Amino acid sequence: MDIGSLLGHWARYRPDDLAVVCGEARVTHAAHARRVNQAARALLALGLRHGDRLALVLGNRIELLELYRASALLGVIVVPLSPLLLAPALESLLRDSGSVAIVADAASAPLVDAACDAAGTIAPALRLLLDVASTPPARDWNALVAAQPDEAPPVPPIDGAHPYNIVYSSGTTGTPKGIVHTHAIRALYGLQFAERFGIRNDSVVLHGGSLVFNGAFPTLMPAWYTGCRYVLLERFEPAAWIAAVARERVTHAIVVPSQLAALLHAPGFTTEALGSLRMLCSLGAPLPREHKEQLLRLLPDGALWELYGLTEGFVTVLDGRDLRAHIDSVGTPVAFNSMRIVDDAGRELPPGEVGEILGHSPMLTPGYWGKPELTAQAIVDGWLHTGDLGMVDADGYLHLVDRHKDLIISGGVNVYPRDIEEVAARHAALREVAVFGVADERWGECPVIAVVPLAGTVVDAGELRDWINARVGAKFQRVREVLVLDELPRNIAGKTLKRVLRERYRASG
Repeated sequence: MDIGSLLGHWARYRPDDLAVVCGEARVTHAAHARRVNQAARALLALGLRHGDRLALVLGNRIELLELYRASALLGVIVVPLSPLLLAPALESLLRDSGSVAIVADAASAPLVDAACDAAGTIAPALRLLLDVASTPPARDWNALVAAQPDEAPPVPPIDGAHPYNIVYSSGTTGTPKGIVHTHAIRALYGLQFAERFGIRNDSVVLHGGSLVFNGAFPTLMPAWYTGCRYVLLERFEPAAWIAAVARERVTHAIVVPSQLAALLHAPGFTTEALGSLRMLCSLGAPLPREHKEQLLRLLPDGALWELYGLTEGFVTVLDGRDLRAHIDSVGTPVAFNSMRIVDDAGRELPPGEVGEILGHSPMLTPGYWGKPELTAQAIVDGWLHTGDLGMVDADGYLHLVDRHKDLIISGGVNVYPRDIEEVAARHAALREVAVFGVADERWGECPVIAVVPLAGTVVDAGELRDWINARVGAKFQRVREVLVLDELPRNIAGKTLKRVLRERYRASG
C-alpha cells in the first residue's frame, strides 16, 4: 500500500486527464508525474533518503502537492507545518520531528532561518525557498527542481507500515504531539473515503482550506486513489470558491463551519451555482443546526454531509441521505470503524447516556512521534480515547455533547487553551489564568482569557491582551479579549469551571 505509486498509475493509464487545477495551472497526470519525478530527484540531490523528515511551511500551491507526492515516492516523511506559526513554535516542532530539511515560501525566510538556527537541526543549505528573487540563490527550490531530469527516480521498496507524514494536531508551543500516519493509513483514507463519499475517476474535488492540516486528506487521498481532478484554491475566499464550483463543475468539497458561515452570507451562493455538487462536507467543529437548515434549502438533495473525526484516526460520517432524519447527530462510524461510549470506570453505556467516545479503526495512528508514553495513554487495547463526550441514540447515531480539555476549534484549527495559559502565566502581575472558547461569526470559535492579578496589582486588559498575543506560538492562538476577575469559579475539587466562564461571558453580552 505504497501511496507514492498512485500518480504513476494514472500517468500511464490516463495521462491526458487533468490531475490538478491551481491558479492558472491546469496540469495533466503525465505532466504532474514528470514534475514530481524532478522534485523527488531534487530531494535526492539534497541528500534526503528513506525515513528522513522534510518540513514544509507552505501555503496552498502546486509545489506543496508535488512535495507530498515526491516524498511518498522516496519514503521521505513529510512534516507539514502551518505558515501561521511564529518562530518559537516552529523551532519546537522542527526539533521534535527531527526534520533535516525544510521548504518554505520566500516570505517566511527570516522566520525559518531564526527557527532553524535556534533548533540547530537544519543546515542553511537545506533551507529551500520558493518565490525567491530573480537571481536564484543556492536555496531556490524551483531552480533546483528544474535542473533535474524528469524520469522516475530510483525508489526504495516502501512497506505500508512506513510513516508517510507527521501531522501536529495543534501546531503550537508547549509539548507538541506529532501524529504519525503510515502509507497504509493514507491508502485507507483513499479507499474508505472514496467509497463513502462516492468519489470516482470522473469526480471533481475542490479544496479551499489549508493543505497542511489533516482535514484536507479525506478528499485529497481519494483524489489520488481515483485519479480524479483536484482543484486547489490558493486561499479561501467565498467569491472565488463559488466561482470555482461553477467553472469546474465541482462534485465534492470539504469545508469547516467558519467557511460555510462565510459562504452563506456571500452573494452568488445560490442553488443554481451549487447544482453540480454531490457532496459538501463540513468537518473540524460542530456545524450549527441553523446553518444546516439553510444549506439543506440551497444544496442539491443529499449533498450536505458532516464528518466528526480525530487526526489520530477514528471517524464518523453523517451521510447526506441521512442528514434530514438525524440532523443533530454526527453520523455513524465508517466501515471497519467501531465506537463505544464509556463512563469514567470504562464501562460501556447504553444509548442515551453521555460518556467518553472511544474509537477503533484500521486508520488509527501507530502513535505520537517519539512519545510512547502519550501513545499508551491515548490508545488502550486498540481503542482510542478521544476525550470527547457524546452519546449514541437508539438508531446508533453519535451525538457530540462537549469537548474534553475545553478544546477550541478556530477556523477548523485545534487551539489548546493550555498553550495560551502557559504564555500568560509568565506575566509577573498575574496569579491565575484560564482560557476558554467563545462563539465567533468568522472563525466559529476564538479564545478569551480570564485572569486574576496578584493581590494589590492593577492590570490593563488591553495592554495584557497585546502582551499575550505578542508571545503566543501562532496567530490563531491570539486571544480576543481579557477578563480581569477577583477569582475564578471552581468546583468542590478546586478545578476551574470554564463552562461557568463561558456562560458568564455570554450573559454579559
